[in-house]
Amino acid sequence: MNYKITTLLLCMSLLSCKKIDNSNPPNDTSTDVITDSVVPTVLGKESVVYTTADNTSFRLTETAKETFIKQEQPLENEVCVFVNPNQSFQSFLGIGGAITDAAAEVFSQLPPDKQNALLTAYYDKEQGIGYSLCRTPIHSSDFSSESFTYIEEGDMALKTFSIDHDKTYRIPLIKRAIETAGGHLLLYASPWSPPAFMKSNNNMLHGGKLLPEYFDAWARYYAKFIKAYEAEGMPIWGITIQNEPMAVQRWESCIYTAQEERDFLKNHLGPTLEREGLGDKNIVVWDHNRDLINHRANTIFEDPEAAKYAWGIGFHWYETWAGGDPMFSNPGHIKESFPSKNLLFTEGCQEGFRSDRYQYWKHAERYGRSMINDFNQGTVGWTDWNILLNQNGGPNHVGNYCFAPIHGDTETKALIYTPTYYYIGHFSKFIRPGAKRISTVSSRSHLLSTSFMNEDNSLINVIMNQSDKPIDYKLYIGNDTGISISIPAHAIQTVVTP
Repeated sequence: MNYKITTLLLCMSLLSCKKIDNSNPPNDTSTDVITDSVVPTVLGKESVVYTTADNTSFRLTETAKETFIKQEQPLENEVCVFVNPNQSFQSFLGIGGAITDAAAEVFSQLPPDKQNALLTAYYDKEQGIGYSLCRTPIHSSDFSSESFTYIEEGDMALKTFSIDHDKTYRIPLIKRAIETAGGHLLLYASPWSPPAFMKSNNNMLHGGKLLPEYFDAWARYYAKFIKAYEAEGMPIWGITIQNEPMAVQRWESCIYTAQEERDFLKNHLGPTLEREGLGDKNIVVWDHNRDLINHRANTIFEDPEAAKYAWGIGFHWYETWAGGDPMFSNPGHIKESFPSKNLLFTEGCQEGFRSDRYQYWKHAERYGRSMINDFNQGTVGWTDWNILLNQNGGPNHVGNYCFAPIHGDTETKALIYTPTYYYIGHFSKFIRPGAKRISTVSSRSHLLSTSFMNEDNSLINVIMNQSDKPIDYKLYIGNDTGISISIPAHAIQTVVTP
């Protein structure tokens, strides 16, 4: 075909692409294989390489600029990452962390300059890492200074419902985060336990079940929470039904079998939200680990009356407590079986806080490994746990102290940035809501990779080196265009091609 005709067709194809409104992240996250459009060539384009590496000063540091050139067939032993931009999959919803009572209480104890620094570090797209989503508890979790609810004990009619407790610390922080993020932050909420009087053990802690006579009252509680938060100017994108519904914890917890969660969704929560004018809110089921996730998905999504209320399924990573397999492929099997349902990583953190391990590199690599694998399995969004904890890994009213990407020392007033913060930033800063994941694969298991195309057609490739040695590799975009890059040992890189 004539070169001028080829160029004209390419331009017409690009002009015909539908522009997605990025003022609100898309709910349509279904698989989309590009078959009728042409991806612009990267030949001659310059890419910028950002690196974070152990035993170096590199922390989201620009370390190279490389121009894409024509490449020959890879040699037999060459290490390569192959990206096919013509094959795209789920739409990207966002990356963020949880604003808990603990995070908000620590934030309130920091001086104004440190508060501004923290907000910028997380939520500013240019100077920070551009968080675009947020999870928050419905009343208390373990990461609160105390257990509390929004009603007086025994108030089945919910006449005393009030979110005044949250107005002291949590809501002001959420509002400032939204402002720093540019006026929009996808916000969803999760309950850890119903009020004690609604449960079989008459206790918010130590598991127990929601009693049948309170099914409707508890469903109305979600609706009241959503309306109360939105009245404060904080739009709620959605809710999860129950945090970790199979875990009897010494903190706030409540147990649902798969059948119980299914029936509560289809007979109570879903219809209640519709009656309350909240049928557009997204409901996420499970909100627990990857190991048993498939049974929950099969039970709920095979029931059409329950499935119609479920946007998707959420998951955590704590099945690796005992050092076992993280079961990365389990969520992907759900996407295969139920392609219209979405995958959302709703919580992960490094447990077992120790003040001498702020800079422990394996913590960051756990994040990088999970994020790359989860996105490659079809996950649309990824949510860390607390955005901020103090120098003791709390506050936590039952002593379940953990790590956060940033710690605030309430005595010295210093902010402590861990490697995890930078590893998350390699994704959240560059992959923006509305992006499409595109096909990528590495030729060696030492290198993990995932790739996205933003709505402005910029290509974002994240590559992680798990090995003890630096690796030279070629990044191919398409079949015969590539660049040569070196990645240090125990490092993560983001390659940005405008």
